[in-house]
Amino acid sequence: MYRSNGNFEAFARPPKREWPGDRKVHLVGGGLAGLAAAVFLIRDGGVTGKAITVYEELTIPGGSCDGLLDEHKGFIIRGGREMEAHFETLWDLFRSVPSLNTPDASVLDEMYWIHKADPSTNPNRAIHDRGQRIEKMSDLTLTPRAVQEILHLALTREEDLDDKRIDEFFGEEFFASNFWLYWATMFAFEPWASAMEMRRYLLRFVHHIAALADLSSLRFAQYNQYESLIEPLVAHLRSEGVVFRNATQVLDVLVTDAGGRKTVTELELLVGATTGGTAGEAAASAGLGNDGTTEKVAVAPEDLVIITNGSITESSTFGDNDTPAPVVTDRGGAWKLWKTMATRDRAFGYPEKFSENIPEANWTISATVTLTDDKIAPYIEKITGRDPRGGKIITGGPCSIKDSSWLYGFTMSRQPHFAAQDPARQLVVWLYGLFSDKPGDYVKKTIRECTGAELTAEWLYHIGVPVDQIDDLARNSANTVPCNMPYISSYFMPRALGDRPKVVPDGSQNLAFIGNFAETERDTVFTTEYSVRTAMEAVYTLLDVDRAVPEVFGSSFDVRVLLQALYYLNDRKPLSEIPLPFGGKLIEKAALKKIEGTYLDQLLQQADLI
Repeated sequence: MYRSNGNFEAFARPPKREWPGDRKVHLVGGGLAGLAAAVFLIRDGGVTGKAITVYEELTIPGGSCDGLLDEHKGFIIRGGREMEAHFETLWDLFRSVPSLNTPDASVLDEMYWIHKADPSTNPNRAIHDRGQRIEKMSDLTLTPRAVQEILHLALTREEDLDDKRIDEFFGEEFFASNFWLYWATMFAFEPWASAMEMRRYLLRFVHHIAALADLSSLRFAQYNQYESLIEPLVAHLRSEGVVFRNATQVLDVLVTDAGGRKTVTELELLVGATTGGTAGEAAASAGLGNDGTTEKVAVAPEDLVIITNGSITESSTFGDNDTPAPVVTDRGGAWKLWKTMATRDRAFGYPEKFSENIPEANWTISATVTLTDDKIAPYIEKITGRDPRGGKIITGGPCSIKDSSWLYGFTMSRQPHFAAQDPARQLVVWLYGLFSDKPGDYVKKTIRECTGAELTAEWLYHIGVPVDQIDDLARNSANTVPCNMPYISSYFMPRALGDRPKVVPDGSQNLAFIGNFAETERDTVFTTEYSVRTAMEAVYTLLDVDRAVPEVFGSSFDVRVLLQALYYLNDRKPLSEIPLPFGGKLIEKAALKKIEGTYLDQLLQQADLI
């Protein structure tokens, strides 16, 4: 497997190859990574669809990319995916997936047209004081010391960041800045999170520094991620003959190691067990289910096994307007399978680094609010300046509440957010809070202890609804489904190199790991791009596909991007006014005279630094 950039590789197709009729591919996990792997196997690896089997422990594929109408609870989304123009492998994938809604168009075509017609911006990135706009919201409010701390982390080598936390590199001035407010609430970082991952994010998304305050760099689909991304993927794969075995948990993957050559020989399955975790499994969420039956599948040396290891949404549970989401940490098999394999061979990583000892001050709760009348919508319109029923982007990403003890926030995408929504009657809003260990400001409970109505009441308090109306509106003008996700913060646990297995472990003959708990270069977890990138790398490596994996966008190597970042990190000050932490200016005006009329002068002018 090799990487490249440029259109020469981007638009090329690898030479066709014949796939032996008896050779099989086993995909463990039916989330975005597994589905992407199936597309690349067929499109670029020449694999016949019927040779591919997807094993998914839930009753439907999609993994963490969900969005469903539950007949008992209502509309549910556990989260959303923020996408951008430089998700190179994601768009490579969806250029090959036909749209379900637009004839002769791909999913990428459809998203491109939607974005051109309705580009995403966030009109009010953060509020405080019960719905009031924050003054100088477009400023990042970083002190010279805080900027220096950012640069120090960015310039530190990744191998020197093993098990380091973010708060080991930054002080109070940094955490008090708008930069941290926007950064943390956009990406779900906590002060205790991995400094290694924070550094990757800084380098990966340095081209978005200018857009942190308005999120104009983001791209959104027409509907929720399940209907817009997963349904077309699954329909495409089914049309190719791919076999889906849902409600099938892989208990174990047996691997022999002969002289360093690792080969999968057998899968052990649990078929028909109800484990819970998707919005459509209300019975399982309530603690009901069945035990299933076991089955063994022989794996030949020439067969392939590609595993999505770990899961941020495993053990998800759901409440309702009157009931908090139960706290459960032992439902589902993704972590169990990874731990079982890693115990026998540490080349497969250290899953306990991610799944255990997650701090209490973390994000675990989200909630889907369906507004059932027009009594709450005016408060949203006052904050955003946009009509929630206008059919266009509303918040364009999160609107965060700076003075919330939960660090609460809400997102409202284009409406309808579900094809089944009644656009005249229903609006869907998504809530989340990053601190689970503190009582709320209106509801004096931790976020985990709250019912759906209480979660909405806390939100209504912060968006300025009169106190004497809050409880009535939360109960009678909204239906709210809380979701508890005990592992949602596991991506960001402090880690060391080697804690995540390589996509294709050293010596592997027919085994690969994919998803956000597999290790690839430079890219950042908690993104759709990471899932798809690892899937492409796995397929291209195992099948020796003669086509490059597009490298991670090189914004951190672009002098124009770096100069622009310098400008915005210092709240749009010219170069001659940027102070140094120890006194003085970064550059004196007299020194700028020496570069007048040069290319450097032109670059600095384009970045607004002079």
